[in-house]
Amino acid sequence: MSEHSIEITDQNFEGQVMQSDLPIVVDFWAPWCGPCKKVGPVLDELAAEFQGRLRVGKLDVAQHQMKASELGIRSIPALLFYNGGKLVGSLIGAQPKNKIKDKIEEMVG
Repeated sequence: MSEHSIEITDQNFEGQVMQSDLPIVVDFWAPWCGPCKKVGPVLDELAAEFQGRLRVGKLDVAQHQMKASELGIRSIPALLFYNGGKLVGSLIGAQPKNKIKDKIEEMVG
């Protein structure tokens, strides 16, 4: 977890994601996932770049399976984009920084 991202859990998902005052990207990942380890630092960079306009949360599916299962997450990394408590987009699998950034820019304007 970096200083620019927050830990999302089954218990705090509602408050941190659904009630977020800023758009938020939730990274569904696991410590054993190689591609997840590549996406994590990219999200940290983007969180710093969009600081004040976007939040980045990370949900470890190894520890918090309930929410991932509830949302139908079957592959990781999976990035879900929320704005105003609504799911507005997703990216599945390791994506290049520019593709993630484009999706964020669509969301934050």
